[in-house]
Amino acid sequence: MKACAAVLTEFNRPLDLREIAAPVLGAGQLLVEILAAGVCGSDVHMWRGKDPRTPLPIILGHEGVGRVVDVRGPRCDVYGAPVSPGDRIIWERGVACGRCYACAVLHQPSLCENRWAYGIHRSLHDEPHLNGCYASHIILDARTDLVPLLPDDDPSLLVAASCSGATAAHTFDLVETRVGDTVVVFGPGPVGALSVAMARAAGAQNVIMIGGSLDRLALGVRAGATVALDRHATTAEQRRQVVFDLSKGRGADLVIEASGSISAAEEGLDLVRRGGALALVGFGTPVGAMSLLPFEQVVQRNVQVQGVWVSDLRHLLRAMSVLRAYANDLSGLVTRRCSLAQATEALEAVESRRALKVVLVPSGSDD
Repeated sequence: MKACAAVLTEFNRPLDLREIAAPVLGAGQLLVEILAAGVCGSDVHMWRGKDPRTPLPIILGHEGVGRVVDVRGPRCDVYGAPVSPGDRIIWERGVACGRCYACAVLHQPSLCENRWAYGIHRSLHDEPHLNGCYASHIILDARTDLVPLLPDDDPSLLVAASCSGATAAHTFDLVETRVGDTVVVFGPGPVGALSVAMARAAGAQNVIMIGGSLDRLALGVRAGATVALDRHATTAEQRRQVVFDLSKGRGADLVIEASGSISAAEEGLDLVRRGGALALVGFGTPVGAMSLLPFEQVVQRNVQVQGVWVSDLRHLLRAMSVLRAYANDLSGLVTRRCSLAQATEALEAVESRRALKVVLVPSGSDD
């Protein structure tokens, strides 16, 4: 069988559409037809050569939902049910070793030094070659965690659980959120919108989204934001006043920086209450130094500054649960669907922010 893939062969150049022969499956491997491949901001960084992990040539794409075509040997999903051809599945994008200190002692596979992810770490030359989701088919490793889809799941929407949703879920795993909390989210992109939905699901009373796009802020409101603040129409002091008024003068219990902006992170730190937390979620590549006063802003106030890096299986499951629960409210998350031949256009649309979430549909149908 031959698969079609959009291949990154040179940074800052259009992706090449290639036909690739699928090898014979090894023990435990699955051949999966891609139904939906999410175009992530991290893909744009890789395309532009800003991610040092990028081996060339590579099939990009770490967000995927698909239909099983073939299985070599018995395979079960994470619930112990056999996986068979025809099954629709989503998978944990990262594969950890299970034996290192992070995996075996800390039980944090997202920190595994040996972890690799589809569409990020393995080139087209690495067997089994079909290692990314910008393709008609992908071959999944025997160690990949598989999760079944429900009959009513929309692959184009649920694919966001793979990275954006799972990363947002990781935040709420690292920072305790209580019913009645005040949560501030900077950045109305996919991670920000899904962070709003996570805060809503956790029972936050006030969820304040801050961003510069009115359309994206409107989606944030549908996802559960109780207040949306346009950073172009408000000052930092005005935004601070809103947060402190809503929290009865305490400040935010949790501030999530999901825009990748140093200025937003610095502003967010000043919005955190004593004993609260600032979660840095949006930094996928180096962006420079952040200015803070260790004693005044962090130590004296017992503030937690929490980094959030990738995710693991439990975060994927939590993201799927939230996306299913609020599917109608989050239906506007996917603003464009493209064919595999339009992969470069899809990257450009994400980079320019002409689209919120772009999904590649290689088969022409994400049924």
